Amino acid sequence: MLRLSRLIVLASAVVALVGAYKVDAQRSLADTLTGKPPIVIGHRGASGYRPEHTLAAYELAIAMGADYIEPDLVSTKDGVLIARHENDITGTTDVSDRPEFAKRKTTKTIDGIEYTGWFTEDFTLAEIKTLRAKERIPELRLGSAQFDGLYEVPTLQEVIDLAKRKSIETGRVIGIYPETKHPTYFDSIDLSLEEPLAKVLRQNNLDDADDPVFIQSFETANLKQLNKLVDVPLVQLFDEADAKPYDFVVSGDSRTYGDLTSPEELEKIAEYADGIGPFKRLIIPSESVDENGDGKPDDVNGDGQLSEADRRLATEPTSLVDDAHAAGLLVHPYTFRNESFFLAIDYDNNPEAEYEQFFHLGVDGLFSDNPDTAFVVRNRVACGMQNPKYSQQSRNRRVWNSGGTGNPCR
Repeated sequence: MLRLSRLIVLASAVVALVGAYKVDAQRSLADTLTGKPPIVIGHRGASGYRPEHTLAAYELAIAMGADYIEPDLVSTKDGVLIARHENDITGTTDVSDRPEFAKRKTTKTIDGIEYTGWFTEDFTLAEIKTLRAKERIPELRLGSAQFDGLYEVPTLQEVIDLAKRKSIETGRVIGIYPETKHPTYFDSIDLSLEEPLAKVLRQNNLDDADDPVFIQSFETANLKQLNKLVDVPLVQLFDEADAKPYDFVVSGDSRTYGDLTSPEELEKIAEYADGIGPFKRLIIPSESVDENGDGKPDDVNGDGQLSEADRRLATEPTSLVDDAHAAGLLVHPYTFRNESFFLAIDYDNNPEAEYEQFFHLGVDGLFSDNPDTAFVVRNRVACGMQNPKYSQQSRNRRVWNSGGTGNPCR
């Protein structure tokens, strides 16, 4: 049964011209599902500025204007849900430098892929708490890497406590947007994620449809299970078009994420979920640039590696936003980042251009590593705020001084 949340959406009234793609000037605020402002989701916190999935990253995201903060959830050996992007914590903690845990290094197959490292399910919460977080991509985020070693790995409960405390301090509702990571794998080792997540939400009075919570997953079966356990809105994540939900791989289902974007499949998703979280290239596709005609994408920007900066946008968006809205589904694409490495050629190194383009298409929110940029553009484009007042905060980045209001367009 479709369950819509009250904490959502909007579109803009600004024409964005990005490369060869010109946005329809007739689009208006009504193009979002509810006609409300789109939400800004702090992707793993303000992970463009602090090591991801730390309380410091979440707190900064809130200060920068995020409406929701996103903890990816994995389990410890003793069944406690913690915030890590992966259960493999080799690259996001200092575990490899800890001699007392050297023998915990092992090789595992997670969702069909072999990994060698250290895994959360082999550590108790007490042991996890001795580790310290570090920047996942220090070559791109030197500023964030300066904070390596300062922060613990938080539990889901600690993230909820932070959101509640900041809601009181700021006078605006701060929501949480947890993702269940590798649910089929965790089921296979008797550390199911769904029941503990539902229990924590109930204990915090956050299990009703009107509570500021979304739950997301790349798999489908666990969302259907969660639909029976909680009443909060659920979001079906979509990876690249040719990939598959891992529960489909296990069950032998031949459908891909691309297949799930059809109007017929979106109607089926609406039976158990309230929204979709698509990879942004399912909305505005891009293709690798082959400037020299040799059939291989060139390193256009000369940085020695192929990235989004070596891709060019399609001239037209897909119909996914409109099709999802027609099915009654919210649309929250991912992931928006400021670094040129992650920006298609058409944006000319200007991350704000990408936000404007997607807001103008009527998305109901988006996941951002840089919530300050998302917040400023959302308010300017979606709310018509041409001259917002800014306060200098957090290393001279602009942060909206909202005066405690929970309405970004008030």
